[in-house]
Amino acid sequence: MRMRKKKWARPEIESSNFFINNPIENRGKWHDYFENTAPIHLELGCGKGNFISKLAHKNKGINYIAIDMIDDMLGYACRKVKEEYGDKTIENVAILAYDIERILDVFDENDTIDRIYINFCNPWPRPKHRKRRLTHTRQLEKYKVFLADDGEIHFKTDDDGLYKDTLEYLQESGFEIIENIEDLEKANDTENIVTEHEQMFMNDGIKIKKIIAKKK
Repeated sequence: MRMRKKKWARPEIESSNFFINNPIENRGKWHDYFENTAPIHLELGCGKGNFISKLAHKNKGINYIAIDMIDDMLGYACRKVKEEYGDKTIENVAILAYDIERILDVFDENDTIDRIYINFCNPWPRPKHRKRRLTHTRQLEKYKVFLADDGEIHFKTDDDGLYKDTLEYLQESGFEIIENIEDLEKANDTENIVTEHEQMFMNDGIKIKKIIAKKK
């Protein structure tokens, strides 16, 4: 079901001091934006922000950038971040509205992103649509431009087909698979942050798959 348009979303995200209205201006200069040399982690398709808000608040020594295209989602994400931080200053989060297929408009080799998170992206099951997948080889080659040497991609999905294909995409693009979990709930990963979709799928008895791959 499509989310009903939220009229409050765009004004609210634009009033957030951690929302970047024109991220292209920071291409190649994201460390300058954060005014430090701390690692930068990137979430592609942040949805309502449950994951990025908890992760960033927990790890103040890491800078986080979250991207999504949909204003309504980003409105909720901004609210989640503000709720998580309370009265604390938000210094290690940036939220962007941008098309991930054009990610190289926003990042280049000077940005040296240390980690990319891709959680429960659209599986695009039809063969003619698979190039739209965020884990497709075409996209992975783009990420390699700005992903640091030995940088990692952390991927989670409920979709068996996307999971199996992503393993192949990563290997085709020269990534090393360093962790491959077919049932994340049974793995008892104490560092795992459960997203909105993840909890819903687990409640339905669907196994969550996780892959960690390293750029060689």
